[in-house]
Amino acid sequence: MTSLILRPMAGSLGADIDLAGPVDDTLFAAIRQALDDHLVIHLHGLDLAPEDLVALTRRFGPISRAPYITHMAEHPDIVAVKKSADERKVSTFGNAWHSDFSFLDQPPMASLLYASHVPSHGGDTLFANMYAAYDALSHGMKRLLDGLDALHSGKPYGTGGVPGNVAVSKSIGIERNRPEADREVAHPVVRVHPGTGRKALFLNSIYTQRFDGMTVEESKPLLDFLYAHAIRPEFTCRLRWKAGDLAIWDNRCTLHYAVNDYDGQDRLLYRTMVQGERPVPAVPRPGVSSAA
Repeated sequence: MTSLILRPMAGSLGADIDLAGPVDDTLFAAIRQALDDHLVIHLHGLDLAPEDLVALTRRFGPISRAPYITHMAEHPDIVAVKKSADERKVSTFGNAWHSDFSFLDQPPMASLLYASHVPSHGGDTLFANMYAAYDALSHGMKRLLDGLDALHSGKPYGTGGVPGNVAVSKSIGIERNRPEADREVAHPVVRVHPGTGRKALFLNSIYTQRFDGMTVEESKPLLDFLYAHAIRPEFTCRLRWKAGDLAIWDNRCTLHYAVNDYDGQDRLLYRTMVQGERPVPAVPRPGVSSAA
């Protein structure tokens, strides 16, 4: 019988898991429960071919492909997350706190990231617990945020995205200056997780533009407070990669950050995503919210 050996990564979230056998139905059910309980799971000692990664992803649900990102030609459900040793002082993919593609109508439920080649040191991934961030707010702030929506857009891929003077990695094909990426999508600032029923903050500094019904300038002070609050150290954990590791995280209740501190070393990981649902607000919204 297969077994699941689990060790917490930090006090707030994350679990290291050593697998002692193939992932049968019983073990997969335990992995799903561990994801609900710990939000991020870090599995060790795997040997996954691309087909294996895709098959495991589909066990969680339908696959979601990343917009504006080039997928592998031979494996169109996979993005090769790569930075080459000769790329120095460049902005890399995921190098800011975010939830994956929150500007989609149905943002991904989960992401899977498998390590093929990692630096000798550096290149860690940080995660933050958005349940804990919400729970730590005052009652007055919770009442305010429960009734708010925020507008998200794919601005980094849109017409006013990355400034021309910012050097970006060439190892991943990323589309820029796409007008449709500027479209704003309203999501609740506080969403209810469909599996656990818990409330989580749902905003991030890359894709969240403003509160619905407010200007960017009016929204900025409160958004800046929430961005800083959400990544307080006590809400976070740090994942240190080894080749053969697989990380799975729940995008509905976490943020993550790819640390870009390994200039001069190669790093290659393979990523897939699981289709999510439209976020459910903490307080039902009457009618349809409109932009300012």
